[in-house]
Amino acid sequence: MSGSRTSERVGAVETRGIEPVPDGERHGRASQMFWTWFAANISILGLPLGATLVAFRGLNIWQAALVAVIGAFGSFALVGALSIAGKRGGAPALTLSRAVFGARGNTGPTLVTWLSRVGWETINTTTAAYALLSLLAIAFGVRQNTVLTLLCLLVFIACTLLISGLGHATIMWINRWATCLFGLLNLLVMGFLVATVDWTKVAHAPAAPLSAVIGGIGVIAAGTGIGWANAGADYARYLPRRIPGGRLVVASAAGAGIPLMLLISLGSLLSAGDDSLATSADPVSAINTMLPSWMSVPYLIAAFGGLLLSNHLSVYSAGLTLVTLGLRTRRTVAVGIDVVLTFAGGIYFMLVAKDFYGPFTTFLTLLAVPITAWVGVFAVDMLRRRAYDAEGLMDTRRGSRYWYRGGFAWPAVAAWAVAIVVGLLLTEAKTSDTDIWFSGPFSHSWLGANGLGWAVTFAVSAVLYALLRPLDRTVTDEAARVDEAARTAPEEETIPA
Repeated sequence: MSGSRTSERVGAVETRGIEPVPDGERHGRASQMFWTWFAANISILGLPLGATLVAFRGLNIWQAALVAVIGAFGSFALVGALSIAGKRGGAPALTLSRAVFGARGNTGPTLVTWLSRVGWETINTTTAAYALLSLLAIAFGVRQNTVLTLLCLLVFIACTLLISGLGHATIMWINRWATCLFGLLNLLVMGFLVATVDWTKVAHAPAAPLSAVIGGIGVIAAGTGIGWANAGADYARYLPRRIPGGRLVVASAAGAGIPLMLLISLGSLLSAGDDSLATSADPVSAINTMLPSWMSVPYLIAAFGGLLLSNHLSVYSAGLTLVTLGLRTRRTVAVGIDVVLTFAGGIYFMLVAKDFYGPFTTFLTLLAVPITAWVGVFAVDMLRRRAYDAEGLMDTRRGSRYWYRGGFAWPAVAAWAVAIVVGLLLTEAKTSDTDIWFSGPFSHSWLGANGLGWAVTFAVSAVLYALLRPLDRTVTDEAARVDEAARTAPEEETIPA
């Protein structure tokens, strides 16, 4: 136990893997979740997200600001709510998911989550490497070449590995102080970007219909909080049980909502006069062209730092997810495997593929459907479950506590599968109007066209699981036994979440 306590210090390598954190080693405050999600969303690349609200949905600035508030604060309130499970069980989200889906049934959601994490990390790494290449070209006049490209990829990966490899305590410390530094840089850049706004066009922009506003909320929620919903528990697992769950919800919503509201609103302002930001394949360069030349260096540093803050969180969660998937190794090794894969992906992005970014992003969009279905099932289970069995979460052998029927909790697996099918019926994945990968038969309906397929997926999985769960006694009896044991434990969660 003393070794675990020692490892949970800034600068020390975290030796704990996915095993639940005992009550005696819990520490911290709810405010940690504020800095965690502020760090994840401080990147200047939130600007293009706001630009799409004006360029593609026709919203005016007031509607875009409203959409930003509801979509960002609301989706990260969900992240905070799901992170309560981490406080209760002391384990990462996908490890806790074993109690919901079964030892074998959890493999599908875990694999999808890991693939999505690695995919977005690859995009972060590639984008950051391009920013670093631009910075070197401006500062030293060095032109891009193969060796320099590899070096820039390695620099970003090394920074990510250093922080993610050290683990939870270092991440929490970095989140707070680096966020302040890069936050100030971003504010400086944003101040100069405001000067480029065409205020005449902003003032005379007509209002869009209510359907466009609703669709915009769906786009923002899907592009921000929903993507992090299955990682909240990873960062709340060290928090004491006694912390009220409501504080986690407020801290998470405010931490992400404040920077996202500012960035999305500014992106909407910029796009009111020029929609190039919304359509650019390289938003880093597109934003750079809007700034005076002497601002390029601080801007690129801010872009690099924002991507790093987001990426180290994703890599840390991906390492935990890979161990949950069944890789029998230490967390640090899993993190190393993760960054090796992102390095290989970055090489392919930048040196081999001619048109890979669009198709790869489309593939990740499809993965968002099963992730949202998982969120619906897990959220409903949280409402019915108050505790998790620590030994059961780590035992995936036949006959273990969360083995259920053949290793599957069939109500959860069935609800998850049906919701995926429904979500895909409303989904269209394409890189352009002429390159359509997948188009569900209802993708052009009002719900599908307004990007609300994820909301339907969430609702179907949640409602179906709520109906099916009481029918399986192996699931309900197990939860009741664990909850009863938790009520007699020395440390009890006395404040309802």
